[in-house]
Amino acid sequence: MKKIFTALTTALLLAATVFAQPIDRSKKPKAGPPPAIKIADPAQFKLSNGMTILVVEDHKLPRVTASLITDRGDIVEGEKAGVIGLMGSMLNEGTEHLSKEAFDEKVDMMGATVSLNSGGGYVAALTRYFEPSLMLMADALLHPAFENENFEKLKSQEITGLKSQEKSAKAISARVVNALYYGPTTARGEFQTIKSTEALTIDDVKAAYRKYLSPASSILTFVGDITVEQAKALATKAFGKWTGEKLTIAKNVPVANPGVTEIDLIDVPNAVQSEITVGNLISNPYSNPDYHALILANHILGGGAESKLFMNLREKHGFTYGSYSNVGSDRYQTTFKAGASVRNEKVDSAVAEIITELDNMRNGNITEEELATSKAVYNGIFAMRMENPQTAASYATTILINNLPKDYYRTYLQKINAVTVADIKRVAQKYFNTADTRIVVVGKASVVKPGLERLGYPVKLYDAFAEPVKATAPTADPDMTAQKVIDNYINAIGGKEALSKVKSISADVTMNVSGQSLSGVFKKAAPNKVLMHISMQGMTVMKMVYDGNKGYQEQMGQKKEMDAETVASYADNKGIFEQQFYSGEGFKLSAPVVEKVNGEDAYKIVVTKPSGKTSTEYYSAKTGLLLREESKIKAAGQEIEQAMDFGNYTTVNGVKLPGSMSQSVMGQAFEMTMSNYKVNEGVSDDDFK
Repeated sequence: MKKIFTALTTALLLAATVFAQPIDRSKKPKAGPPPAIKIADPAQFKLSNGMTILVVEDHKLPRVTASLITDRGDIVEGEKAGVIGLMGSMLNEGTEHLSKEAFDEKVDMMGATVSLNSGGGYVAALTRYFEPSLMLMADALLHPAFENENFEKLKSQEITGLKSQEKSAKAISARVVNALYYGPTTARGEFQTIKSTEALTIDDVKAAYRKYLSPASSILTFVGDITVEQAKALATKAFGKWTGEKLTIAKNVPVANPGVTEIDLIDVPNAVQSEITVGNLISNPYSNPDYHALILANHILGGGAESKLFMNLREKHGFTYGSYSNVGSDRYQTTFKAGASVRNEKVDSAVAEIITELDNMRNGNITEEELATSKAVYNGIFAMRMENPQTAASYATTILINNLPKDYYRTYLQKINAVTVADIKRVAQKYFNTADTRIVVVGKASVVKPGLERLGYPVKLYDAFAEPVKATAPTADPDMTAQKVIDNYINAIGGKEALSKVKSISADVTMNVSGQSLSGVFKKAAPNKVLMHISMQGMTVMKMVYDGNKGYQEQMGQKKEMDAETVASYADNKGIFEQQFYSGEGFKLSAPVVEKVNGEDAYKIVVTKPSGKTSTEYYSAKTGLLLREESKIKAAGQEIEQAMDFGNYTTVNGVKLPGSMSQSVMGQAFEMTMSNYKVNEGVSDDDFK
């Protein structure tokens, strides 16, 4: 016992001595050595049809996965844009032997995962169920049903999704940026449209299936509780009879960056914030000698919350929730991009700061600490990924497709940790352009354009489909006043006499939100009673009622009385057609200014209402009809801008009413269709209780 206590005392004394050593807390502790990486090469063989098989054995758990990918390079779809994606979706719609319902039931009974895509498929299952699960994937891939009914369903869903994104600045930016960088007729610049999707047929899908899937260009990877012999037998059983020639890989045809830096501006009039992308085309294959230095440089610039862009645009200036950069890696020409989502009023300042940070990188304003932090991140991420056996398979596939040396990933961290600050400066100067870069801004042009022009770069206008827009000065009647604009509107929708006879309006509402279809009813009664009730599958999603004095809102079963401010805003509406009362007490109208709304000249008027609330309204200079209304609402304790577009006016009992409305709130688009209008019927006081 005494020996034990003596040993314990000695250990404590030694510990105390160690802890008593002075520590310089002004210096970060030195990073330890990079983790040792051991990556075994997967077993590899080919089937007689040319399919490459990779096997990564891992018998720790009774589970196996298999993934199949097709190496087909870049593909230009042209007028058939969208067909490859639809083809991939159709592979999940049943086989020649099983309906979709029967197929899904078999998968569920085994607790497996089976999914198909345009380039192959994926299956995961317990070892005992892996073989039948793999055979289901093979059946779906080799014997798809391709039924026209399912095709029309998926096609309709695609069109609905595209329509829901028509006025989303984020969705437009995702489409138009690559179109401007690469060109809209290239594989990486083309995009799916409503028109191209509507023109697709089931025969187009079948042709794409035959053209872009082949065993000779496919790689099937097994990972998990399986031996090489078992994998060979299963691969042969599932895919051995599949035939097809090796696909031709398109050559890389580089596209030039602009001769000098330019700003490409896409007008999204309803956008409350703009999407900014600053970047240029680069060549960065995995075999690029600069590859490791370049990904570290990108991380320092915009790889996370500690990066230069994030610290500048968010932490220092508060322009955005986050600003990041990205550098592509590919055998084809790819992009370097930096960007952020920024409120319209600060777009020019944000662009200037992004350029400043790019120049900081190019000038070598990089610290050893920034580089060390970036290296530590990559060391950690790499080590964590290696804990997953799927990683070895993924790396092996990358090596095959890109013709890399077998030790590419075994020497990965060695190359990362050899990068110097001088290397970072060198690659920043080579790949992060500021003299011949393309700055793409997707937002409200009337707000952002003047500030962007002051930056000194040429500003070019494009539409939402990357087509150049010729700037034309709107034409205006020099004698036009705000009251004349309102009078023209009243006359356009029927005139004072017809409007005075309208005591109530009701309509059926169909709303599309992110591809989901909702239905409901809209009712108004004189002087200012309002009901909006939206439901899905018989359940109330949203209900709003105002009875002229008070009101409430109900969402998903939760009812909340309107507060005084909301009641006051509803009380601003003095009648069913509120414009009739704009000349009355408490209303103020700004002088009209002509602006474009969806390519049409419109008179813009700011209306200040008795409550002090304002709305900005746009009336067609040609027809007099209301095209758009912008206002602010309170949500989650903050003021949010919203915009509502009106169109497809229809005449009911001598009065023109909008047949469609599109609302945009925080970048989310809500498409509404109004049908079955009724005037002076179908509305009672009970509706507003």
